[in-house]
Amino acid sequence: MRVVIVGYGMAGARLAAELHARDGDRKVTVLGAEQHRAYNRIMLSALLAGKLDEPDVELTEVAGQGVNVRTGLAVTAIDRAAREVRTADGDRHGYDHLVLATGSRAVVPPLPGLDPLPDRVVLFRTLDDCRRILAAARGARRALVLGGGLLGLEAARGLAARGLDVTVVHPTGWLMERQLDPTAGAMLAGTLAGLGVRTALAVPATGVAADADGVRLDLADGRSLHADLLVLSCGVRPDTALAAAAGLAVDRGVLVDDRLRSSDRHISAIGDCAQHAGALTGLVAPAWAQARVVAEVLAGEDPLARYRPRPVVTRLKAAGIDLAAMGDTADATPPAGTAPDDGGPVEELTFADPTRGTYARLRIRDGRLTGAILLGDNPAVGTVVQLFDRGDPVPADRRALLLGRAFGATPATPAASPALMPDAATVCQCNDVHKGALVACWRAGARTVEELSAATRAATGCGGCRDAVAGIADWLAEADPVAVTR
Repeated sequence: MRVVIVGYGMAGARLAAELHARDGDRKVTVLGAEQHRAYNRIMLSALLAGKLDEPDVELTEVAGQGVNVRTGLAVTAIDRAAREVRTADGDRHGYDHLVLATGSRAVVPPLPGLDPLPDRVVLFRTLDDCRRILAAARGARRALVLGGGLLGLEAARGLAARGLDVTVVHPTGWLMERQLDPTAGAMLAGTLAGLGVRTALAVPATGVAADADGVRLDLADGRSLHADLLVLSCGVRPDTALAAAAGLAVDRGVLVDDRLRSSDRHISAIGDCAQHAGALTGLVAPAWAQARVVAEVLAGEDPLARYRPRPVVTRLKAAGIDLAAMGDTADATPPAGTAPDDGGPVEELTFADPTRGTYARLRIRDGRLTGAILLGDNPAVGTVVQLFDRGDPVPADRRALLLGRAFGATPATPAASPALMPDAATVCQCNDVHKGALVACWRAGARTVEELSAATRAATGCGGCRDAVAGIADWLAEADPVAVTR
């Protein structure tokens, strides 16, 4: 079987690795438009902050026999009748099955002064974008970030960590409005202010002017902000141009069924460019789960494999900020005790400590957690994520989850020791790695965090579970010290 994968990002690279790991006679060709080998896009903010170097963000997936990776080669067209793709160098690559992993593109807002982009104005999406931002930041003192969503805040925190005076401009009244409520957004702005990042909220930008001396951002309230650098982080849009030109069914993304097949049964789509059951993903965990399903189908391992979306947890990966948001909390709070159309009575619980920058909000329906926001230091975050992910009943004493402390007999954290964690507990959300898998790999000879990560892929996504993996490794070493010295 000839499998062609268009896109060598986190989704395309994972699919190539999944196929390579399975038996069978397949020729896999990966065509990536970017010049680089696949890299972890989630860690670009750490690269921007100077905490990682470029080799640290490269994915460890290695192409082997039967897998041909070609970078810097854009696909220009799909010929569905001939089952071929054409590339920019004029070559044609035949396929028995084609997988689109074209990702998404950064949105450039329709503002005067941004077409074309001036030298001092940079998008934040790719490794090349990150390089341009770092080049522009050398010698700079002030930076503006247009967009107060997840990526914009990560970019702002990264530049502030390099000593720049940073202001985030956001048209909505609070930050990360898709994940947070107004109270959490306001407290997040306060946390950022303490880290050297100012915010200008509820004010749209109206124009940009840039020259050799700097960049000016004009605002709807009449103000003009001046800086040495402007970073655009105004959202992304699925890259569906190839699919649309080939006549595939496209809405916001490429429409796919439960097996990730497009309207052409010989073509699949995964990751940011795919639209499944009316929803786009935009996160790495669903993309990697989709890659696994497609690999199982194409390898014949499970021809009837289905993609089933799991609850999504959003984490802000920025130094000095602890934020987790999940479920249906970004919308307006319904009156306590009301019964929405899709469920029973709702419990709304909130706790706020502005002085410490701590906020917690839980939404519970039928005894189960349907949404949560946790900002600041809260030891219960692991428990909350597990309850949300698995749909388990919440404890009778809700205060333990809000405040991160135990009341009565209710534990506030998953366990005082990994020994008390069930094997089915999810440690790595991105790769769906459970504690039992880590223990099994330890028993098979993996003795360090790096070895456990290599064996299970835990901590290779957003990196948020690395401390948990390290804690399990330390517990196992203490429980079986003889194994460490063998």
